Amino acid sequence: MSSKRSKEITASELRHSFVLFILLFAFWVILSGHLDLKHLSIGFVSAVVITIITRPLMHMSSTSEPQKTYFAFDFPYFRYIAYWPWLLWQIVKANIEIALVILNPNLPINPQIITFRKKMSNPHAHVVLANSITLTPGTVTVDVKDDLYLVHALTDSAAKGLVPEDGEAEMLTKVSSVFGEECARTGSEVSA
Repeated sequence: MSSKRSKEITASELRHSFVLFILLFAFWVILSGHLDLKHLSIGFVSAVVITIITRPLMHMSSTSEPQKTYFAFDFPYFRYIAYWPWLLWQIVKANIEIALVILNPNLPINPQIITFRKKMSNPHAHVVLANSITLTPGTVTVDVKDDLYLVHALTDSAAKGLVPEDGEAEMLTKVSSVFGEECARTGSEVSA
């Protein structure tokens, strides 16, 4: 059974590497605009080298499986694109809130570190969540280790937006749904 599984992974790796090579080579041809032997050879060698160098990036460990291939072909592009308008709206709202904090010193500023766990099997989901938190003004992802997030929040509302007392935070739910993950409740701690 394990040898069959390793053959499937090898076939998957080969397919991903081949498609990546074709895309890189086609991109080179389009950008160079030359179809002579010299330019095609340079493009071919460049595409091969980049495919070989980036091969380890296609294989990421996740929390549920020891080794799995995650690559551009497995990425949920349509759900990810649909996620961006929501995220941009959150960025606009957070910008307004932080601007009000800066302009009015009477508004509460309460810097704090929040830790919470979010179990997701796809490593790309963790990257999207961490980057979404950092892109939103007033919050910065300080560290992510496995499923444990360490986030700095400037205000109480920014902290509650990530880990509300009564359940799952909206951003965590959105990212989970983009990657088809289950939305389980997460534990959190807030420290000043």
